Amino acid sequence: MTYEVNGEIIDATPRAGQCLRTFLRDNAHFEVKKGCDAGDCGACTVLIDGEAVHSCIIPAYRADNHSVTTVSGLATPSDLHPVQRRFIDAAGFQCGFCTAGMVVTTSTFTPAQMADLPQNLKGNLCRCTGYRAISDAISGVVNTEKPGDGPAVGRSIPAPAGPRIVTGTEQYTMDTAMEGMLHAAIVQSPHAHARIRRIDTAAAEAMTGVHAVFTHQNSPGVTYSTARHENRLDDPDDTVMFDTVVRFRGQRVAAVIAETLALAQHACRAIVVDYELLPAVFDPEQARDVGAPTLHGDKGATSRIADPRRNIVAELHGGTGDVPAGVESALAAGGAAVSGRWQTQRVQHAHLETHGTIGWRDDKGRIVIRTSTQVPFLVRDELCRIFGLEPCDIRVFTARVGGGFGGKQELLTEDIVTLAVLRTGRPVQYEFTRTDEFTIAPCRHPMRVDVTAAAGPDGLLTALSIDVLSDAGAYGNHSPGVLFHGCGESVTVYRCENKRVDAQAVYTNNIPSGAFRGYGLGQVMFGVESAMDDLAAKLGIDPFEFRRRNVVVPGDQFIDAHVDEGDLRYGSYGLDQCIDLAEEALRRGGGMPSPTGPQWRTGEGMAVAMIATIPPRGHFSDTRITVDSHGTYTLGLGTAEFGNGTTTVHAQIAATELATSVDRIVIKQSDTDEADYDTGAFGSAGTVVAGKALQLAAWRLREQMISAASSISGTPTEKCELGPHGVTCGQRLVGFAELLLPTGGSLTVDGNHNGTPRSVAFNVHAFRVAVNTSTGEVKILQSVQAADAGVVMNPEQCRGQIEGGVVQALGTALFEEMMLDGEGRMLSQVLRNYHLPQIADVPRTEVYFADTVDEIGPMGAKSMSESPYNPVAPALSNAITRATGTRVHELPMNPVRVWRSLQK
Repeated sequence: MTYEVNGEIIDATPRAGQCLRTFLRDNAHFEVKKGCDAGDCGACTVLIDGEAVHSCIIPAYRADNHSVTTVSGLATPSDLHPVQRRFIDAAGFQCGFCTAGMVVTTSTFTPAQMADLPQNLKGNLCRCTGYRAISDAISGVVNTEKPGDGPAVGRSIPAPAGPRIVTGTEQYTMDTAMEGMLHAAIVQSPHAHARIRRIDTAAAEAMTGVHAVFTHQNSPGVTYSTARHENRLDDPDDTVMFDTVVRFRGQRVAAVIAETLALAQHACRAIVVDYELLPAVFDPEQARDVGAPTLHGDKGATSRIADPRRNIVAELHGGTGDVPAGVESALAAGGAAVSGRWQTQRVQHAHLETHGTIGWRDDKGRIVIRTSTQVPFLVRDELCRIFGLEPCDIRVFTARVGGGFGGKQELLTEDIVTLAVLRTGRPVQYEFTRTDEFTIAPCRHPMRVDVTAAAGPDGLLTALSIDVLSDAGAYGNHSPGVLFHGCGESVTVYRCENKRVDAQAVYTNNIPSGAFRGYGLGQVMFGVESAMDDLAAKLGIDPFEFRRRNVVVPGDQFIDAHVDEGDLRYGSYGLDQCIDLAEEALRRGGGMPSPTGPQWRTGEGMAVAMIATIPPRGHFSDTRITVDSHGTYTLGLGTAEFGNGTTTVHAQIAATELATSVDRIVIKQSDTDEADYDTGAFGSAGTVVAGKALQLAAWRLREQMISAASSISGTPTEKCELGPHGVTCGQRLVGFAELLLPTGGSLTVDGNHNGTPRSVAFNVHAFRVAVNTSTGEVKILQSVQAADAGVVMNPEQCRGQIEGGVVQALGTALFEEMMLDGEGRMLSQVLRNYHLPQIADVPRTEVYFADTVDEIGPMGAKSMSESPYNPVAPALSNAITRATGTRVHELPMNPVRVWRSLQK
């Protein structure tokens, strides 16, 4: 068959049944991405004879003798396509994985189609941006500025990767081909709880082209956690690569390594497994009862499980004062008290790039792991532990990562690939399908949150207590940290003498839960902020004013289950400004007009959120900067870029501190060979930890260059100044070549940071909504978020982080729910059965920044990637309640649940 792709002829015959997407990638067109392989997300969009199609659902043979254009083919050798240029100018991407498909789709739009984006862009999904920047790009709005001269920090300069993102040439994990590549496929358990009595792999092993079959019989028996943290002891060691007991449907039982993926999958079907079924428990309330089936009852103290005999992974109990007395005193004085129970659901991260790893041996014999992870150094260290390797034996690195949101703070594919490379000596790849993401990748922890709160007639809190039950699923990865963090700042943000926290995370035979944006705060805040609004309503106090009277202010101690005597500080404080900014925006009005008709009721709601800007218990980064004789600065950082924008910010920090322009900055990142160490990109630490380490390195490098120039010129250091062409000492310019001559043409300086002390950031969200009392439909008329981000390093980029967090939270609040039947079967297995927000679903959010300068963060900045998510669901719930007079206590607040609440 003959194919014309981007003007070039390909003579090739597709495999029987092969879709166009995989055929194009087989022919090195890696700009065509895989997000779903079901026609749901649009990441694979190409043009066939000028018409945009999803290549994952088009049989390859249908493109025979037709012209195919990918995103790379839109650009000419001399210039970008106008749509590509507009996406750069508008900052119309974050992780960028969806961008190739977005650009191809919108390149065909007529003016009429551009005027109706909700209809015409519904086939393209984005999980990062919140769509406003994409809409701006399509409309030709310019949100960025040319770098130019002067300090780079504080300006909306475009992402350095922009031209590669919009042409599809920026590589993601699986965007490479290697000679002799083998493929991995997995046998998954069909049972929620069973013991493996026997596995027969003989038929699979006998197949021509099968190179290895792995089970519990020939794989490491080392226990570990898939969760990755700086201190690996934070998570229970309750997992082995292949266990003799399966604890959820989909758990890996065996792996086949073969010449092709199709062959590996075929061999998996030939493996016979004999299971002894075991009793299972799916309700977290029942799981901790005496007599309930235990999932890890055989584990000892070294696994660090709080009480394996009662399925309790972790628990937290503590407080200050006397909560019942606080409630009684409030009621006796004429105040009010409220109690309620709130329930949050499972949510999928739905990063458009699925988990995937490619591994091989390099020419030195080392294992090289190219993987989609937020934590390359932590992955390296745990692989060393599992396989008995030394850090020098293995290199782990990422290409650009196509979204994470905490989901790639796990070790899910790297261990299989490492084992296969060690055994076969060949390159091996293992890539999750979209269904794998729903059925075996960890999700957000569902939680039951009970809240009791009381306040006197003056509106001052006298009691606040929470009781939280978290469903860990079959394994405890991240469950202790999510539990402790979720019960932290959600309670700490309020000043109250009587506080109580009781919380447990328990095992069930459901899909494992894990790290998700907000790390537990979004779940607990849904209950706490809803209760606070109910309390304010009982007292007849405006919700903004109620928060002003009760939130912590500098000088207050941080208290949740205990008094925090650690490293948490008020590096700056902008919560008061955020409350004012959000309230003022609602009072000004704006947004959409309210629908007319007697069935529509309107209401306003708000919620506050606080978050520590850095994860606790240490978060380390070691960076390096090398300057050469041409004045080019090469930065070596271990942190990863997955849409968090750290690459842009790091270039801005270095350029500003080194008095140069960003085009002289080269960044090598997320590679264990390019930096000494980095804990990883989670907890929004890329800016405030790696950025601080980078700033320190820049200071040291600047001092060394000034000192060297001072010696060469005979001028005092105080009269020397670093600039874009070298160091000016008095009237003399000491250029980089002269400056670096004694060092052999380059100079390298290190910088490091341990993530302490930690500051706090704040977010306030507010909504005006209309609710249809006949149908339960909720229309968002106005959406506002005010953020205390310290010095905003890149305003457009930070705005995009906030908008993306808001839209992801709106998905949680209104649409998204991973549905299980009563026996642990996942019913939501593809995107079309899981309502990710589309451009038609979400409003534009007004974003306002408090004016603060943080004394802890680099150049006064705070982190702002996770925190925007947290106040959204309770703010929306409060607005719905104010509109209707009834409260929905369960997420998502879909029309059915809203309508049912109105019938009570």
